[in-house]
Amino acid sequence: MSSLSMPALDDAVIARREQIIAALSAIVPGEGVVVDENEMRAFESDGLTAYKALPFIVVLPETVEQVASVLEYCHSQGIKVVPRGSGTSLSGGALPLEDAVLLVMSKFNSVLEIDYPNRCAVVQPGVTNLGITHSVEDEGFYYAPDPSSQIACSIGGNVAENSGGVHCLKYGLTANNILGIEFVTMEGEVMRIGGKHLDAEGYDLLGIITGSEGLLGVVTEVTVRILQKPETARALLVGFPTSEEGGQCVADIISDGIIPGGMEMMDSLAIQAAEDFVHAGYPLDVEALLIVELDGPEAEVDYLIERVEAIARKNNSKTLRVSQSEEERASFWAGRKAAFPAVGRISPDYYCMDGTIPRKELPKVLARMRELSKEYGLRVANVFHAGDGNLHPLILYDANVPGELERTEEFGAKILKLCVEVGGVLTGEHGVGVEKRDLMPEMFTEDDLKQQQRVKCAFDAKQLLNPGKVFPQLHRCAELGRMHVHRGHMPFPDLPRF
Repeated sequence: MSSLSMPALDDAVIARREQIIAALSAIVPGEGVVVDENEMRAFESDGLTAYKALPFIVVLPETVEQVASVLEYCHSQGIKVVPRGSGTSLSGGALPLEDAVLLVMSKFNSVLEIDYPNRCAVVQPGVTNLGITHSVEDEGFYYAPDPSSQIACSIGGNVAENSGGVHCLKYGLTANNILGIEFVTMEGEVMRIGGKHLDAEGYDLLGIITGSEGLLGVVTEVTVRILQKPETARALLVGFPTSEEGGQCVADIISDGIIPGGMEMMDSLAIQAAEDFVHAGYPLDVEALLIVELDGPEAEVDYLIERVEAIARKNNSKTLRVSQSEEERASFWAGRKAAFPAVGRISPDYYCMDGTIPRKELPKVLARMRELSKEYGLRVANVFHAGDGNLHPLILYDANVPGELERTEEFGAKILKLCVEVGGVLTGEHGVGVEKRDLMPEMFTEDDLKQQQRVKCAFDAKQLLNPGKVFPQLHRCAELGRMHVHRGHMPFPDLPRF
């Protein structure tokens, strides 16, 4: 899709925009307010590049006080605000709006404190996921959640989407690895939830904010749990003649009571792309490749490797290698971590899906996806967090071919509906954003969606924060009942369709 130009503005709107720019520039002086069309174009899309829109104004605050003042001003003036971190969202969660201020948190990029006795670190939301591990690895610690985009994605965005990664099977998602957050409400109120202690008192507000996709507040500080690196970590690289046999091996490993540190699977198209890109030594004569990492005390790891080898052989494994060094283990993971950019080398565009299914349904879902691939005439490279059933099908297409993007979206919608049909959910870690917004009724009833929106109203009664995301139809707070303490409400316009 081509880049968009700013819409033509009438004199009244231009005057109003200049007034807003002046007010925001007083709050965030210097180069903190971006209004030039060419400069704003860098923010016109997030990782879901099929959709683009130029923001009304871009603001890059540097302090919590500035964030609070910007939100308070926008709230008082009825101005919409879209929060943005590193812009790696794959669901359009950080997609700007042409009539909204884009609040970019990239300047909040400092590690504020490392507390080894309490096994935690306090960081600003713009710190990258991998940056947290880099800050503590010299002392033998690391931050467990590790999305494939960890070199670029920010911890604030991880909180917004409840990101996972290849090691979330054993060590949990973002929600399981944060202890506290500081965030600012749409009204400009700075709030703290949790801290360095193990569990926050009262209602689980930390759980509500984590995964809320920027609809409830803007995160300005995160306290994360850090872990000591395991004594031993070794990985098995197992190839299978079919994806169904690989999927069954995954199910058998879990049902045998083994919880690997990570368990990832790729199909033949993804294997070929990753090997051509990284040269990790992947076998090219298999239809499915499973990476199983086991960690812990050396004796335990050796014992579990034997058990996994036996399960793999039972499922007709064609090749099997066990890492003999840290370098070899890292090479096994290198191809998987680079799978997304690797697929980008073999197709002009690709559409990265995100759905989660019960592990036992993996063979059935893979078989149905192959049928859909033939039906739509579009190739699919499958990469997934096999251990927790989080699928990432990559649909390959060419946006320059008329109608191919629309066909791709229809194909992707069928995959997500399939996930729900077999007992799964629409998303595992990418969030709903605009990508899955109109599919929410496939999983939730109208009453369910209204109840979720009541939570939104409790935090943002005017519905100004990240509008147009998650909910296919947005009700006015007054229609949902007064679950909030704010006074008044304002009508919300029809959501934009993309």
